[in-house]
Formats: sequence, structure tokens, C-alpha cells
Amino acid sequence: MWRLLRHRQLAHLKFRRQAPFRSYILDFVCFEERLVIEIDGSQHLSSDRDGVRDALLVSEGFRTVRYWNNDVLEKPASVLEDILANLDRDAR
Repeated sequence: MWRLLRHRQLAHLKFRRQAPFRSYILDFVCFEERLVIEIDGSQHLSSDRDGVRDALLVSEGFRTVRYWNNDVLEKPASVLEDILANLDRDAR
């Protein structure tokens, strides 16, 4: 995923990888757009910790989008299209 996001490759937006925020580490974040991208495995399927973390991020004005590891590896173009769609939603 980092290979696809780094160097402002996606819509010229600056993403940071494994960025600290409060007591959490965000997989990928664009602070300018307040967008957090999480790449998860099956251990996150019903994680209460993720819910608490997401609530904190929402209270700070962030949106979180989640993708499965397999989707990033097998369908990276679809993941990028979905990220762009999420960014476009906010522009409206």
C-alpha cells in the first residue's frame, strides 16, 4: 500500500505511514484530508479496540476506511479507486 501512496502519488496528497496519533499508530493517514487508511487482517473482524479507536478518530474529525490485506495485495487498483471515491465524497 505504501508503494501506491507515497510521494504524493494519489491525487497529490501527502500520506504518512505508521503515524503516531494520541496513543495509537495509524497505518496510513492524510492529515490534510483527515483520512485514515487501515489495512487489516482477520484479527480485526470484531475488535472492540478498533471501535474505541474509531470513535476517538471521529471525535477528532477523521474518517477511517478499512481494507483487508488480501484486497490490497490482490486488487490494489480497486482499493485506490475506493480511496479516491471516499475523498470525492468529502469534496461535495
